[in-house]
Amino acid sequence: MENLNKVIERFDTAGVVSEIKPLGNGLINDTYIVRTSSEDTPDYVLQRINHHIFTDVDALQQNIGAVTSHIRRKLEAAGEDDIDRKVLTFVTLKDSPKTYFFDGENYWRMMVFIPRARTFEAVTAESSRAAGAAFGRFQASLVDIEGTLTETIPNFHNMEFRLQQLREAVAADAVGRVKEVQPLLDELEKRADEMCKAERLHREGKLPKRICHCDTKVNNMMFDDDGKRVLCVIDLDTVMPSFVFSDFGDFMRTGANTGLEDDRNLDNVEFNMDIFRAFTEGYLSTASEFLLPVEIENLPYAAALFPYMQTVRFLADYINGDTYYKIQYPEHNLVRSKAQFKLLQSVEEHTPEMRAFIAGKFGK
Repeated sequence: MENLNKVIERFDTAGVVSEIKPLGNGLINDTYIVRTSSEDTPDYVLQRINHHIFTDVDALQQNIGAVTSHIRRKLEAAGEDDIDRKVLTFVTLKDSPKTYFFDGENYWRMMVFIPRARTFEAVTAESSRAAGAAFGRFQASLVDIEGTLTETIPNFHNMEFRLQQLREAVAADAVGRVKEVQPLLDELEKRADEMCKAERLHREGKLPKRICHCDTKVNNMMFDDDGKRVLCVIDLDTVMPSFVFSDFGDFMRTGANTGLEDDRNLDNVEFNMDIFRAFTEGYLSTASEFLLPVEIENLPYAAALFPYMQTVRFLADYINGDTYYKIQYPEHNLVRSKAQFKLLQSVEEHTPEMRAFIAGKFGK
């Protein structure tokens, strides 16, 4: 706590710190709630940034600053009230306009805590519809942002890059596992050309990159404390240029999976069409005005792309000898690969139904 207080002292905060406690269950950054002693001063959130994942912290914070400033200006122009609860506010240092501090070992940042707000962990049709609308609104608000944001994780959702990583792993066969997984590799290669469609369309000038959130979990939204109204989207580290498929497909991969990401029982793993319909309705209610027809008609492709991409990534790590993802037992990455591939197969079975739903309600 003494070290944390020394970090907090470097930021231009108000009030006297009365309490510091761990906050949330994030897997990337360490997060703390910083309470102040007076009701007249705000509370804060302190985060240690994982600079092993986000290697350019200055670019990361510049991205976030550009996004939050742009959203704040949009809210002000629209005459919104309670703006400080509808967009994140990052705190500058006392002696610098920067919003991060490097203590010699770790990078830190602080933001104002949003009061009277909550997050949800459970994925239901209702929360999926709200999530879809929130992430669609988030993208729509950033369509006209000036300048170019940095890719905070280069090639994060680049399918061609992920396939190249897999092929390099197969060629090296570092721990002799390729023969064991050859049938799954063959299935992935059968779909490789179709799954790289987004990159091809982009090169052809048919598919634009947008500013996307790229981590569209239901718990990355703040709701008003009554649980009925989304205040804002949070966790902005992965906000960067990408295809809209990133935000749509990433939510589908986790939210619409009836099983676990690493489910050993593949009978549990199916694609939940109720979640698809709810999220799609919410998303297109706020995003359809700026989306191109090619983006809307390929949303079912996005739903398939992300379980495919994650199968590729888990399998590459298994072949490499489990060097990237944390595992709980020797075959963990293989189990993950098989579960993600089963989800992909279920998505493929539902693709005609998804296309019909989109065409019937939102066809342009």
